[in-house]
Amino acid sequence: MVDPHPRWLRWPSEAQRGRLAFGADYNPDQWPREVWDEDVRLMRAAGVNVVSLAIFSWARIQPTEDTWDFGWLDDVMDLLHANGIAVDLATATASPPPWLTAKHPDILPVTANGETLWPGARQHWRPTSPIFREYALRLVRVMAQRYAGHPALAAWHVSNELGCHNVYDYSDDAARAFRSWLRARYGTLDKLNEAWATSFWAQRYSAWEQILPPRLAATHPNPTQQLDFKRFSSDALRDYLRAERDLLRAITPDVPVTTNFMVMAETKGMDYASWAAEVDFVANDHYVRPGPQALDELSFSANLTGHLAGGHPWFLMEHSTSAVNWQPINIAKRSGELLRDSLTHVAHGADAVCFFQWRQSAGGAEKYHSAMLPHAGADSDVFRSVTQLGQALDALAPVAGSVRRPARAAILFDWNSWWASEADSHPTSRLRYRQEALDWYSAFLTLGVRVDVLPAAAAFENYDLVVAPVLHVVPAPLVERLTRYAAGGGHLVTTYFSGIVNEHDHIWLGGYPGALRDILGVRIEEFSPLLDHDTVELDNGVTGTLWTDRIDLVDPAVEVLAWYKSGEHTGRPAITRRPVGDGSAAYVSTRLGPAGLRPVLEELLAAAGLHSELPAEIRGHVELAMRETDVAQFLFLINRTDEPVDLSAIDGEPLVGAGTEATASPEPLTLAPRGVAVLRRT
Repeated sequence: MVDPHPRWLRWPSEAQRGRLAFGADYNPDQWPREVWDEDVRLMRAAGVNVVSLAIFSWARIQPTEDTWDFGWLDDVMDLLHANGIAVDLATATASPPPWLTAKHPDILPVTANGETLWPGARQHWRPTSPIFREYALRLVRVMAQRYAGHPALAAWHVSNELGCHNVYDYSDDAARAFRSWLRARYGTLDKLNEAWATSFWAQRYSAWEQILPPRLAATHPNPTQQLDFKRFSSDALRDYLRAERDLLRAITPDVPVTTNFMVMAETKGMDYASWAAEVDFVANDHYVRPGPQALDELSFSANLTGHLAGGHPWFLMEHSTSAVNWQPINIAKRSGELLRDSLTHVAHGADAVCFFQWRQSAGGAEKYHSAMLPHAGADSDVFRSVTQLGQALDALAPVAGSVRRPARAAILFDWNSWWASEADSHPTSRLRYRQEALDWYSAFLTLGVRVDVLPAAAAFENYDLVVAPVLHVVPAPLVERLTRYAAGGGHLVTTYFSGIVNEHDHIWLGGYPGALRDILGVRIEEFSPLLDHDTVELDNGVTGTLWTDRIDLVDPAVEVLAWYKSGEHTGRPAITRRPVGDGSAAYVSTRLGPAGLRPVLEELLAAAGLHSELPAEIRGHVELAMRETDVAQFLFLINRTDEPVDLSAIDGEPLVGAGTEATASPEPLTLAPRGVAVLRRT
């Protein structure tokens, strides 16, 4: 087997190798020195073996431009090492100190409206500022040189959640960097003018200096300018990541480097598919958002992160033990949810489970954000659940280093389509790309069928069924890949507003769905989005919202799987499937939601010869994820309900749950409400 950890944590001791990592962000500089000893004592009691340190400590480490204070950090590094706790050491560059922004206010980001984002929160810096980079890299160099040989150092943590609050900067620095990026992309102004369709609204550029970011304008800015600015902004942050990483590698070549992604964050500004190769191991932050698909979205995010990691194990850098502080209403987790949420990430390939943060803050903007050690202290249900999780992760040591077992179905996720499909001046402003992808994922979970979530550039040729929801941006090479896939026996499924534009956000002419028109065998002359609260009925008993299409069949071989039963297109096709070589290509022309997609997906799965690996009686109640090594297979069975589930029909040696102490299941081979069982097969 290929080494699943080509560049993983540099564990300080041999005893820590071959185990799952467990810990949190640790902020000892928020607390007096006497608290630190209690911290490490309780960390050991909980099973913590790694912490992320110094993430927001720049002002403490460098109190003024010409002074440094490393004494406290030396002490805590030594203390952690003495207690067998490894350190994922942050470069501390996430938030510049007040002395820097006072001296150089020109490092502060600027909004599209021309407003400056002032100090007082975090991430108040421009990704393209040469001044900020000079000061930040100076700090990185000093830290790397100081701690290069420290035995606690397990990994470098570049900045923190790059782009969480500063992904889009419209400053003059950004304008200059944007022009350089465009020169590299297009080479000549003629090619840029062609790509941006600047003949519309007299926008043609005659000099590079005329080009600006898409700042506040009289009406909708140029669509391709907007799309390219999103690409540029993601690349600018990636370039900054590279700058810190390259410096760290030059000084500490044996220490792995990572940064924490936010794979499904609302910002959607970072194309992590293009970032993943830049780090030694992928790390991700995830926070549950309450709602009927909350657990499905958690699984979706973990699944996608595992595939961004290329199948290698990855690091869950942050999630919450209970309530967060930044949602409109912050709900505490119920009994069992801390363990279930954590192990769902492990099920999808995480070899590290960490939280924000270790000790809940007494002051500051995140004082109401839960932590491993809450305000109530160690005598609390939260800390008891944390300790229970530590025991479960210890029992799952055999899982460490295993890889995810591929499914036979896949969902493609594409950042360019996410950006472009939700742009302004479109047929509807209600379309939500991520929601459509999640709805399909929920339908798979309801049917008990494992599915992989892949970036669109990943290899999908070996999957029997590939769903590409709202695949809006389709360059010519992707058309060729999809056509070869179906002709070779694969079953492709796509949806409304797919295949519409090329990489320049130009329409594929000749009728919709544009680039996918031939493979699907259908033609649409005009879009038919629905008004809010309008619905259409299909003859298979499901209801559509958001969108409909007036479909004409252009290939007599196309099979109609469902017809519109109401609305403007009554009697016309709503869902189609066309034979392509040894495979097929299906089209779903309306939003059906998770419940409406279930019967449609069931029929598509049957045509592809796919079925659930779970017993019929627990499908939909339990999510199945699988990891494996050369000699063992690990089944993660996650209870999606608030009721116990009988697992007696599933064979395997229980490592966690199903009668083991870790979940206190009521009886052997029964999965507790909101519980997780992990079974090993050899």
